[in-house]
Amino acid sequence: MTHEDIVYDRRVRLIEYAAKCGNVTHACQVFGVSRKTYYEWLKAASAYGTSALLPKGRRVPHQPNAMSPEEISAILAEAVARPTLGPRSLLRHLADRGIHRSASGVAKVLRRHRLGTARQRVAALASLTAADAGQVTDAALEGPFGFCLFATHPGQVVSLDTFYVGRLKGVGAVWQLTAVDVATRTAVVQLVVGDKTAAVAAGFLDHLKKALRRLGITLTGILSDNGPEFTGKDFATKVTAMGLVHHRIPPRSPNHNAVCERFHGTVLSEFFRPHFHRGRVDDVALLEKSLQAWTVDYNERRPNNGNYMRGRTPLQVKRELANRLRQTAA
Repeated sequence: MTHEDIVYDRRVRLIEYAAKCGNVTHACQVFGVSRKTYYEWLKAASAYGTSALLPKGRRVPHQPNAMSPEEISAILAEAVARPTLGPRSLLRHLADRGIHRSASGVAKVLRRHRLGTARQRVAALASLTAADAGQVTDAALEGPFGFCLFATHPGQVVSLDTFYVGRLKGVGAVWQLTAVDVATRTAVVQLVVGDKTAAVAAGFLDHLKKALRRLGITLTGILSDNGPEFTGKDFATKVTAMGLVHHRIPPRSPNHNAVCERFHGTVLSEFFRPHFHRGRVDDVALLEKSLQAWTVDYNERRPNNGNYMRGRTPLQVKRELANRLRQTAA
């Protein structure tokens, strides 16, 4: 029985009950209807039959800015594919698909479909993956925070740190070596399998110098914690050979390496969590390739909405600093 059937039956029974008891006031009190409404229904039934008591269908309101089903589907697909991104961060990915909507509009769509929080979107992605591949992973929810460091020009202070990705079956422990330029927030990353020794960290310096040179940044100084990979003999020898200034943060003070810690929170939230929810990962080379592609997007296209970046990308900040240095030199 539909809602319209229930309403129609109630109206008919009211008219029949009033005719049977002969007291309209009493009948209206029993059915909770005003006498005015009763007489309107009675007039319509007398003139056009009881079919006139069926509730009238409402015209769908015309909304010029209403989202099409295609737009809603695209928003939901992007939200589940990138579950840790909020409505504002999703806008640029939607723009790539030709959808230009406000962050509030995207948020309303997500809430209507019970995808309003990152937890709900991660769960939705895990459920889809489980239905397809029978795999479900637990998502970490904690992330590092810290204050903002400062450098006057690119390459002056490059923050270094290591990030434990996890232990992959058949591969072993996987670590990410991370470098973030404090002035521009440009990131350079590399995955390593096994122990993160001083020799491995020294080799990463060569990779870092070449990667920054391709971006037009000259490496002159680094910042790190006091981990063995950054205090070992191999690493110290490499730093001296490259002529770098090495700054070390105080012990037990990860907030002094805030830009790297915050980047680790971003790469965990926006890359590793969705990537490991999509399916089984047992090839480090493919994982490295995907990570490098994400890092290029991070450096060149992803707006950073922090207090320092104010919606700019690392590439934009680098260009602004270069223009400022040229104006100062002139």
